[in-house]
Amino acid sequence: MATEVFPGQFQRVSLSDSQLDFSGQPYSVSVLKVGYCCPQTDGTFKADGTISLITGPRTILVDTGGPWDRDFLLKSLKDRGLEPRDINVVVGTHGHSDHIGNLNLFPAAVMIVGYDISEGDTYRPNKLAEGQMYSIDEHVSVVPTPGHTGQDVSVQVKGTSAGIVLVAGDLFESCSDEDSWRDLSTDTAVQEVNRQEALCNADIIIPGHGLPFRVLRN
Repeated sequence: MATEVFPGQFQRVSLSDSQLDFSGQPYSVSVLKVGYCCPQTDGTFKADGTISLITGPRTILVDTGGPWDRDFLLKSLKDRGLEPRDINVVVGTHGHSDHIGNLNLFPAAVMIVGYDISEGDTYRPNKLAEGQMYSIDEHVSVVPTPGHTGQDVSVQVKGTSAGIVLVAGDLFESCSDEDSWRDLSTDTAVQEVNRQEALCNADIIIPGHGLPFRVLRN
């Protein structure tokens, strides 16, 4: 377990790969797959996005991994007694292929991808683009957190045993991303503001390409 101290009086404590489930009432959060980003010697990099499941009154999948994760995702859901038809809401934190590669598995779900909210071919009005969160219910909200792309969102879950959990997509690449996130950002100033707000409000952050981490405030 590593501890990182950053400006703003925050400490980030990386959790282990045995700490991927956060129980709660009425919602629990589980990381089905920990994302990664690994530079290669030829200048390319291998990457896949974190996949998270929120269970409670609604069953919510946050990011679906890349198309190559199809069988893994279906098996992970089946291991939890779930079929694709059981997923009520799918949230794609942003439009990169390693985060939304399996949307087609969930045609019956409400889809929230970036600032678009749809059910089938019907798109719902919302104010995400105006900076307002979209409430799924009183415990779960989709929060606009642009910067990495212009329409990134995160999912905030209240009431878990660990406190407020933020499934952050690529708002945070990983616990120790200070040397990397700016290179992947389309608007570093906006993303910095959203990162600081997340650190102020969340107790656990699930990043897009690494293990969950705990936020400690001095």
